[in-house]
Amino acid sequence: MSNIITLPNTMQSNISPPVNNQIAVLLIENGLLMQEQLNYAYRIHTKLGDNYSLTSVLLDLGYINQQQLRATLRTNRQAVPLGNLLVELGLIKAIELRTALQAQNDPAFQNKRLGEVLVEMGMIQEQRLIEVLADQLDFLHEEPVFSEIDQALLTQISPDWCRNLQALPLQRRPDGILVAFTNPLDTTARLGAEAVFDTVIPAICTWRALEDAIKKFENSRQYARQRVAVSDEANTSRFVNDLIIDGLEFGASDIHIEPMRQILRIRMRRDGALILHKEVDLTLAAAITSRLKILASADITEKRRHQDGGFRFEDARTGRSCDVRASFYATIFGEKIVLRLLSRKAMLLDIKEVGLASGMLDVFLEDALDLPSGVVLITGPTGSGKTTSLYGCVNYLNDSERCIITAEEPVEYVIDGIAQCSLNPKINLTFDETLRHMVRQDPDVIVIGEIRDRFSADSAIQAALTGHKVLATFHTEDSIGGLLRLMNMQIESFLISSTVVSILAQRLLRRVCSQCAEPYRPTAHELQRIGWAPADIAAAKFQIGRGCKKCHFTGYAGRVGIFELLVLNEPVRDAILSKKTSSEIRRISIDTSGLVTLMEDGLAKAAQGSTSLQEALRHLPRLGRPRSLREIIRLVGQS
Repeated sequence: MSNIITLPNTMQSNISPPVNNQIAVLLIENGLLMQEQLNYAYRIHTKLGDNYSLTSVLLDLGYINQQQLRATLRTNRQAVPLGNLLVELGLIKAIELRTALQAQNDPAFQNKRLGEVLVEMGMIQEQRLIEVLADQLDFLHEEPVFSEIDQALLTQISPDWCRNLQALPLQRRPDGILVAFTNPLDTTARLGAEAVFDTVIPAICTWRALEDAIKKFENSRQYARQRVAVSDEANTSRFVNDLIIDGLEFGASDIHIEPMRQILRIRMRRDGALILHKEVDLTLAAAITSRLKILASADITEKRRHQDGGFRFEDARTGRSCDVRASFYATIFGEKIVLRLLSRKAMLLDIKEVGLASGMLDVFLEDALDLPSGVVLITGPTGSGKTTSLYGCVNYLNDSERCIITAEEPVEYVIDGIAQCSLNPKINLTFDETLRHMVRQDPDVIVIGEIRDRFSADSAIQAALTGHKVLATFHTEDSIGGLLRLMNMQIESFLISSTVVSILAQRLLRRVCSQCAEPYRPTAHELQRIGWAPADIAAAKFQIGRGCKKCHFTGYAGRVGIFELLVLNEPVRDAILSKKTSSEIRRISIDTSGLVTLMEDGLAKAAQGSTSLQEALRHLPRLGRPRSLREIIRLVGQS
């Protein structure tokens, strides 16, 4: 292979190998690895792809061991930059390193070191980073405690000096000054410390501990200035309001407020992934929790038990409004809070715009929604977009000739022309009570927010038997699982086969960011997991996001729907009546109704560049080998 490192017999040290092979070169220079061994390991590595580092291959093959690796890295501490070290040890991917390096040019990450950027972007946990540097490079791990620092050392520096170098002297030792660094591999920081203290003993610490110590150092020098805590009621209310507004503007579905050992971490879920929003002082946790409990009508005196609640949020300044579900969960560090943001002003999608491929959409409209009666189920786990698809169906059916009535908890989309009921158990407006009265309203279409138990399932079946069309959501993994769960609820097989007309299973995968998308070639290992050969993807256009400001350096912006449509034709109904197994029903559906599985639809959308192959493999169930890409595209048509 032309790009394999070729070292001359003299083993000169001025060789410039590819970035991801620097550790291998050091091993060769130290006589711990042979050129032939490196060539063989490199060939294996190219087949495994970026998910497996070259160093890991060398370790697995037994060419080197952990002791030899540590000895080489400790002898050559400054030879491998931090980012390259993490890539070669398999802790981050090369594309993540490139994204973090690019992010350092963004105003949000200005003046921040590479390690801090990697941690803030969620590419590596800070504790894991410290463990690697301490273990592999033999650095001391020292967390600064301001009260234990030699105060005489602080007279030689300033808080700004500490922040600029991300370093803090701790104590004087016989062989030098012990200095804590967030990145002891940073040559500039080391030289800056040595310019002040001559002989430096480097140690590694967390950013959080260092910043806490610097703040205390700063306050000790400025005796009159004390940090003002946000503790009064007005400031706390403003903080909570601003937090919810930030979530709405960010497009978050959930806000996580998490007490930790030293800080209160706030993260927001966007496009299915949690992203760090901010970290605030832990002393604010009690006031924030009490404020949210008052809003959610929860018990503010109860801190040992889990609680739930909700409230309507409206902000006069911005005109923002939404329903908020609040969940309080007792943990060892305090109460963790999750706020689910339900915006009633969310855009109602047409069923033709939710992401169904053209072939699947035509079948769904003709063989499910356009039928005068029967049960249509939309299934998937929490957060898979079931409600959006459900109301896309409602919007399609809504006209002046139909009476549509709903039972929801709560109403998430407000639609003119239909009767929507938001359940409230506190006033006995329960699910059971509402279902009994729905059929007395002379409806054509009944919409059940969620089938939860045998009563709601039986109500849906009975309504369909009397000529109504019933739309409902259901929590199952796939379309066949919806049939099996109905059977497990003791619904008779002949009732299921005679009333259920269609089951639409779905997932939401992250969409590749259009601003930073670049072509991607699947690795041999990924193709092996699918069961395809390189020739099978010749016409595919796989993409992956490099990471940019628009996508918050995640490589993804927005989400794309993945669907599996089961239409109950006669062979499938016969299989249900015969109580066939799920695998048999799936096989019959594939053979007779053209069922395209979730994995197959995900692979089709990945091949079109809508999502990444990694997202499909990570989040979609694999219940058999997918058909060829050409066959899948033929069945689903174009999205």
